[in-house]
Amino acid sequence: MEGRDEIEGLRFWAGNPTVKLFEADDQHWALLIERCLPGTLLRSEQESTQDAIITALLKRLWKTSPGQDLSRFRHLSTLVQLWTLETLAQRRSWPDTGLVEEGLRVMNQLARPAHTDILLITDLHAGNVPKSQREPWLVIDPKPFFGDRSYDPVQHIINCETRLHADPVGLVYRVADLADVDAERLRLWTFARAAADPRDDWQNTRWMEIARKLAG
Repeated sequence: MEGRDEIEGLRFWAGNPTVKLFEADDQHWALLIERCLPGTLLRSEQESTQDAIITALLKRLWKTSPGQDLSRFRHLSTLVQLWTLETLAQRRSWPDTGLVEEGLRVMNQLARPAHTDILLITDLHAGNVPKSQREPWLVIDPKPFFGDRSYDPVQHIINCETRLHADPVGLVYRVADLADVDAERLRLWTFARAAADPRDDWQNTRWMEIARKLAG
């Protein structure tokens, strides 16, 4: 469900700064895309370097949205509704009912449509950014939805789990500053994802601890 519009996303961004899409069979979901050489992933770099590169790529991706017709894409609220249903189905496993319910409330509130919505990539992290020859780094595997730009840095933050656990507020504010997004909204998005993402192992309390630190 999340990756359904990958082909349309690659068409929309047209290689800036994603890999180029040369051919696609929409019916069979087959893609012929630009090859990235040497293909080394951004996660090979230190996370402080990742922060700067990821946020620079996000700002380039966002610049293409103003004035564009985004009607062929789904709204971020559609994705949030799916996650909400999945999390509610896991209610018996929740370690902190109040925290998870608050996370769901905040997530759904933030996902409401607004006139400032833009096309988001939603899954940009260091494992989806290989080195290439055309540009130093290119983006692969877009999962486009349109919505609040403050959502888009969250996937990178969540992938920096050790640093996020150690100083969640500090990491959120650093990334918000680099990405030029509302730090409070980014904090709330990160809180909501930490508290209420559907997950296989609810007994791993680390995410609840992160959510509590971000809830203040």
